[in-house]
Amino acid sequence: MQSLKSGLENIHFDDRGPKDDFAIVFLNSLGTDFRVWDKLLYVLGERFRTVRIDKRGHGLSTNFKNDISIESLAKDVSNLVDYLNLKNICLVGLSIGGLIALEFIKQRPNICNKLILCDTAPKIGSKEMWTERIKRVKEGGIEAISDDILARWFSTSFLKYSADELQMWRSMLTRTTKSGYIGCCEAISRCDLTEQAKMINVPTLVIVGDEDGSTPINVVQNAANLIRGSIFKIIKNAGHLPCVEQPSEVGSIFLQFLENNK
Repeated sequence: MQSLKSGLENIHFDDRGPKDDFAIVFLNSLGTDFRVWDKLLYVLGERFRTVRIDKRGHGLSTNFKNDISIESLAKDVSNLVDYLNLKNICLVGLSIGGLIALEFIKQRPNICNKLILCDTAPKIGSKEMWTERIKRVKEGGIEAISDDILARWFSTSFLKYSADELQMWRSMLTRTTKSGYIGCCEAISRCDLTEQAKMINVPTLVIVGDEDGSTPINVVQNAANLIRGSIFKIIKNAGHLPCVEQPSEVGSIFLQFLENNK
C-alpha cells in the first residue's frame, strides 16, 4: 500500500508503470475510489506511468478532520506530484476530479501539459441540489441515496444486465465515509471554476457518456466550449462513468489524444 503522510493524515495512491518524470494522474469521482480506473488502465497497458489517488474521505485515504475543499484536494495532488518528483503530467479528472484538475492548473500552471476531462464541468449542479443531497445523507446515510446515484452513474443496459457488478459499485459508494462524502458535496456546491476553464491553454480532451444523469451532454459540451481548441467526444451506451462501461473505446480515444499531443 502506498500512502503520502500529511501530519496525522494519509493520502492513499497507486503509482505504476515506467518511472518517468511524465505521468498520467487520475482523479476520480465523488463516491468512488481509484479502482474506478482499473478497466481503463488494463486497456492502456504499461506504456505510461500512471498515478491514481484516493481523495480525502474516500477509499483508504483519511478524512483530514473534514477539511475538504476543491483547493485542499488540489493541494493534495500537488503534494503527491512533488513527492513523486513528476515534472510534467496529463491530468485526467472525472466529475469532481475535473474540478480538482482545473484548480490544480490554477495552482500549478507549469506542470500539467495535457488535460482530459470526463463527465464534468467547471460548475456542477446548484446550491439547492447539493443542500438537499447533504440533508438526505445526514439523515439516512449514503445508503439512502444509493439507488438514485447508481441510476445517474450507469446506462440503462448496464443497470439491467450487470447486476453483480452493480452491487460492487453500490458497495464502493456506501463504504465511502459519510463525512468525506458530505465534505466533497459541500466543496462542489461552493465551486465555480468557469473563469479558470476559459484560461486553460493546454491540449484538452473532454468526454461524456450519452446517458450521463449527473453531468448531462449539454452541460459537459458547454464546459468544452469554454476551453479553446478542446476536443469533445460522446461515448455511447455509457452513463457518468464511461471508463467503467466502455473502457476500450475510452482507452482508444485517450491513446489517440496522447499520441497526437506528445
